[in-house]
Amino acid sequence: MFSKLAFQNVRRSLKDYSVYFLTLTFGVCIFYVFNSMESQYVMEILLSANKGMIRVILQLIDVVSVFVSVVLGFLILYANGFMIRRRKKELGTYLLLGLDGGRVSALLFLETLLIGVFSLGIGLLLGVFLSQFISVFTAGLFAVSIPEFHFVFSPRALGKTLLYFGVIFLVVMLFNSFRVSRQKLIDLLRADRENQDLKLKSVGASVVMFLTGAILLIIAYAMLLVRGILRVDNLFFLMLALGTAGTLLFFRSLSGFLLKICQANKRLYYKGLNMFLLRQFNSRINSTYVSMTVICLMLLLAIGITACSVGLNNTVSAITAENAPYDVTVRFYCHGGDGAEPELEKWLAAGGFDPEQELAESVRFDIRQVELEPLTYSVGDREYTQTSLDAISLTDCNRLLALQGRTPLALTEGEYGLLWGTYMAEESFWKSLWADRPVVVAQGRALLAGGDVQAVVLTGDSVYSSMLVLPDALAASGTLSSRNLVGNYAPGIDPEQADERLAQAMGNLVPRDYDSGGNGYGYGWDSRVQIYLQTMGTKILVLFLGIYLGIVFLLCSAAVLALQQLSQAADNQNRYRVLARLGVEERMRDRSIYVQVFLAFFLPLALAVVHAAVGMTSANAAIAQVGRVDSAASSAVTAAFILVVYGAYFLATCWGSRRIIRGR
Repeated sequence: MFSKLAFQNVRRSLKDYSVYFLTLTFGVCIFYVFNSMESQYVMEILLSANKGMIRVILQLIDVVSVFVSVVLGFLILYANGFMIRRRKKELGTYLLLGLDGGRVSALLFLETLLIGVFSLGIGLLLGVFLSQFISVFTAGLFAVSIPEFHFVFSPRALGKTLLYFGVIFLVVMLFNSFRVSRQKLIDLLRADRENQDLKLKSVGASVVMFLTGAILLIIAYAMLLVRGILRVDNLFFLMLALGTAGTLLFFRSLSGFLLKICQANKRLYYKGLNMFLLRQFNSRINSTYVSMTVICLMLLLAIGITACSVGLNNTVSAITAENAPYDVTVRFYCHGGDGAEPELEKWLAAGGFDPEQELAESVRFDIRQVELEPLTYSVGDREYTQTSLDAISLTDCNRLLALQGRTPLALTEGEYGLLWGTYMAEESFWKSLWADRPVVVAQGRALLAGGDVQAVVLTGDSVYSSMLVLPDALAASGTLSSRNLVGNYAPGIDPEQADERLAQAMGNLVPRDYDSGGNGYGYGWDSRVQIYLQTMGTKILVLFLGIYLGIVFLLCSAAVLALQQLSQAADNQNRYRVLARLGVEERMRDRSIYVQVFLAFFLPLALAVVHAAVGMTSANAAIAQVGRVDSAASSAVTAAFILVVYGAYFLATCWGSRRIIRGR
């Protein structure tokens, strides 16, 4: 009988407290998904390519998960407190019927256990299902092909989820037992007659506070936009204080300000239940403005972290793609050995990688060192002199540009050009050289400054990132520094398998005495896939940790708002009964409920969006210093998160509040 009562209470709670179960299920699902990252097929590949970075990512996820579990623990305690408050009269009835406090505590203990098992089961099933899509999504991020479907299941993530949430539910059970044991029977039976204190303030004071809050926010916005987001000093913390104070005053005064505006429009004020609705909103926000301020700031963190992580992720992607324009790059450096030029294609073919068969398009080019009459440049108070520089012929330069889909460089026979690399575009010498545009005497021939272009020369190599572009005959007269081959794989060739063949071919060169210890040649190679695997650890770190924290903050904000509104709906039952007796239609009463929930959910969101828009403007300016910012993509992903998570809580709260008001 005791167990049957617990089952019935849980089944009834599934209908009345859907927000509570939604929060538990979301929390378990998200926790499992992000802790199962180490079991992803792509992570296994990345571990072999960039073991250090991936281990750092997994360790950070572990650390962040501890923080997330604490946040979710407090959220679940808050939600459980709401449920206990709603059930005080029911618990008092159990005591009145003869159950002692220990039996009531045991009943709550069993109910919490059943709720925990139910939410853990559903959340883990959703988490396992979602992790399959995360695996495909991660593979797409790194341009890694998955040969066949890999079912992702992480025993370690399952164990962590069961352990962390088991501890949380144990704390909740103990909290319930302690709370019920300290309650008096009379207080439990009269709980439904106790409303929260309403603190009414004058409308005039609200208007003054609203204007003061708006001024403080404008000052904080101006400081952020002028100073930037990266300067952390005393003024930075002053800016945060002004923004927080402005937000607090905004919500403290908002209800009175809205009331003043609506009262000025008598037709709007007396239409339908607007007068009742505004008075309700005014009384409630005066007692919950602190929590609304905290919720607004949490939403700001959710929006800002998610949008910045997606935007920075796209920037890293663009930079990586820009630095790896070819499928493959092979380099042979000449160190003045026996003077013989490397037979690059012949050596590769002998090692098992035939460029003619593997590459659909390719460019073989030389980088040579040319002698110069001394060029002097200054860095600060010091002067430096260059007597030789690396150079590439105009024909080879334009062939590289064509392979990258760029416009060719036009030079006359009496001109030199400058090829800016992505690594050293801001290097002092090249910057100084092109600013002065001097006459350059190379190999005894005077040349005027011509045009310039920015492009990648060699993937993954910063040594030859910037160089002179000289007429073909003049460039050929220099000393050979390196012979290089870049190209793109032919259609139908698997890049990963081709990379393995190239690695084997390059390895076979060592015993043939072609290394730097033999004929004076050093060599290396890079591929697009290799560059992605080596450098995109930053991408997954920023993206997944950002989305992880963003979802958790959004989940907490929405859950707290939902529970507040459900609690207020319980307090407003008698008021809505009075409206029903006065003849107000049920449809009009429902509309009033929906409007109150809408205001509670979307006023903090609206101000958080304004905060985030200003913050993202400053953050994008900082990100743009290293690459292009894709604001549209970051905004779209953030909007999708808000639509799914925040929208689900909004709808669940509307339905739950209506059910409570109707008493069904």
